Amino acid sequence: MGAAFEGGLPERLLWKLIGSTRSGKKRYTDDTRMSLDVAESICRIRRVDQDDLAQTFAANYKWSRGYGPGTVRMLKKIKKGAKWQDVNRLKHQEGSYGNGAAMRSPIAALAFYDDNDRIARAVQKISEITHVHPLSLEGAALIALATSYALSRIPMNTLLLQVRRQSRLPEFQIRLDQAQQWISTAKNVTPAAVVQELGNGMAAVDSCVTALYISVRHLDMPFSSMIEFIRRCSGDTDTIGAMAGAIWGAYNGMKGLPAEALDQLESAAEIKRLALRLHGRYMIRHMKANPTRSIGA
Repeated sequence: MGAAFEGGLPERLLWKLIGSTRSGKKRYTDDTRMSLDVAESICRIRRVDQDDLAQTFAANYKWSRGYGPGTVRMLKKIKKGAKWQDVNRLKHQEGSYGNGAAMRSPIAALAFYDDNDRIARAVQKISEITHVHPLSLEGAALIALATSYALSRIPMNTLLLQVRRQSRLPEFQIRLDQAQQWISTAKNVTPAAVVQELGNGMAAVDSCVTALYISVRHLDMPFSSMIEFIRRCSGDTDTIGAMAGAIWGAYNGMKGLPAEALDQLESAAEIKRLALRLHGRYMIRHMKANPTRSIGA
């Protein structure tokens, strides 16, 4: 829902050509694919197995999903037999500082709900296969925590505060403080102001807090309103949409999603089955252990 509005004219024209499958369904991007990979691997292994996950990432790679160039190089090498530990710093010595880890980190919150320590360990393992830079790891951790808090349906005025308390890096703290100030004052901030203060780029620091703010601002609003706001922010719209969508969905549940858009989605039935499998394996156990807690169904 965001890919068609991403980047400049060349990127948008390319997605216009490849953004639909042969059957006419709307193609999903790398954000969804790698999230599905994480969910499939966890359901299969019942834990985060980095070697299995790396092989799953590589096996399901398709250029038409819009993977970043650095990730493409890594996945191709893994598919040819390289160990993920040997290729996850190919482009940058400190590792990628992009948002590729954050876009798939909400699955850790879904799989290990109500155990923030376990979520944090899972995010670390899920992320470092392709992203080991501190900024990337911090962004992924914050998005996963926000998803966990959204599942608990804590008030939106306190969700950002809870996330801010877990932030360790000033690059994120500054942006989180700005986002919290906007939320606490109910200021009607424009997309242009969001981009100027929080960013809209592919770096984790330029997109994770953006997604956090947009999702929290729209928690009690229609999903379509949030997507429209993200489109107006431009930039890395598909990944910002994926992160914000995960938090919004954790809070509101599937019932709030637009049925017509879901009907047009590629592999929608398979995605729903995997979601139910993940829910059945983990969420019901937590609901029994915490009968008074409310979980987004």
